[in-house]
Amino acid sequence: MKPTKNKSDFKHYYDVIVTFDKVDMLHIVNNAVYFNYFEQARIKYAKDIGILPERGISLDGTTFYMVRNEINYLKAALFEDRLRVYTRISFIKKSSFGFEHIIENIDTGIIIAEGAGVLAHVDPIQKKSIPLPDEFYEKVLSYELKVEILKS
Repeated sequence: MKPTKNKSDFKHYYDVIVTFDKVDMLHIVNNAVYFNYFEQARIKYAKDIGILPERGISLDGTTFYMVRNEINYLKAALFEDRLRVYTRISFIKKSSFGFEHIIENIDTGIIIAEGAGVLAHVDPIQKKSIPLPDEFYEKVLSYELKVEILKS
């Protein structure tokens, strides 16, 4: 399978080194670990562009729920591989937004996985989605090259 996402669309990246606790008995990165890499990259991205505060993961008493998460495994990653996780926000709706990811083996340049996810902005007390603040749109649009706005 070939990658479907274009690396040139991504500005943000997060580097990881595969540690022993991330590989399974086949000596490859366990499939669930990729979702952890995506999550770490999303949080780093959000903090770097100012969507989330430097400490913590809430936004003015609100929170984000992961409502969709998907991945395509293209190649295996192994112990001590150096990986680069590229991350971007690809679309924003009224109360949710979508991330896209690519994981590249830094030493070979081979894309080993790609994925996407959707997060909803939620009032944690009412457990209901709420509109994203205008500041969220401003910060993402000032950073990203291509973002689809779907406010309806």
